[in-house]
Amino acid sequence: MSILKILGAQLEAMTQADRQIAQFIIDDPERMLALSSAALAAATGRSQSSVVKFSQKLGYAGYQQFKLAVNKAKALEWQAPAGVIHGTIDASDSYVNILQKLIGSKLLSMRETAAANSEDMIDAALGAIVGARKTLLAGVGASSLVAKDFSYKLLKLGRTVLLDNDSHIQISNASALTKADVVVALSHSGRSLEILRIAELAKKRGATIISITGLQPNPLLALADISLHTIADEDRVRSSAITSRDAQLMLTDMLFILLLRRVPGAHDFIQHSETAVTVLKM
Repeated sequence: MSILKILGAQLEAMTQADRQIAQFIIDDPERMLALSSAALAAATGRSQSSVVKFSQKLGYAGYQQFKLAVNKAKALEWQAPAGVIHGTIDASDSYVNILQKLIGSKLLSMRETAAANSEDMIDAALGAIVGARKTLLAGVGASSLVAKDFSYKLLKLGRTVLLDNDSHIQISNASALTKADVVVALSHSGRSLEILRIAELAKKRGATIISITGLQPNPLLALADISLHTIADEDRVRSSAITSRDAQLMLTDMLFILLLRRVPGAHDFIQHSETAVTVLKM
């Protein structure tokens, strides 16, 4: 997961001192890489110990290790292909510019979502789904469409899946879960009231909670046992869930592909499913 993305997502939740250091790094990571901890402290008006503690709060042994992470994030930064623009679509944009911005934002969202999830966390989610007696999928709005798509894929693998468009029924299903069950809760904001209620009930019942949210601190993330993340450019102006939905779809598709390797007899399940619907295509 890119440390620059983490800083951006957590910025508003930081203390004033940490926010000043983080904002400096976000605005000019290349300059930060050329500075010692003392020099960064001077540039941000903070003490050297504040810079070191800031690095440690983010999980690094010290400032040098933190600098390596920033350097890696810069090196892995994706450059849009020639002719593809990433940015906010404006009402005055031409048809061609809108297409370019839309395609660019979708590609960037999926690329950054892939980078935001560690292999260990993905593996934990796969293990929980494979070992689950039942998997409850929870989502509202655009997230419900992603949940429905993922449910079809899990059913193809012989998984027992609970999904309903009615949030009341979703909540009722959550109240009947056990420690042997898993909830996959989708909400980019992590603040959808129905999804929070489902996660809270399921957690009380001992079920494992897998959250799929944005990187920013949020209530759903706090409830999760396993946290997966989506990156989207819809935090400021949003007419509809577009890149957040694409990010969720990419992530759930990736889980499905990886489950093909983990679920015993997965290819037999897929073959049986294809055979069963063949008669409908004649």
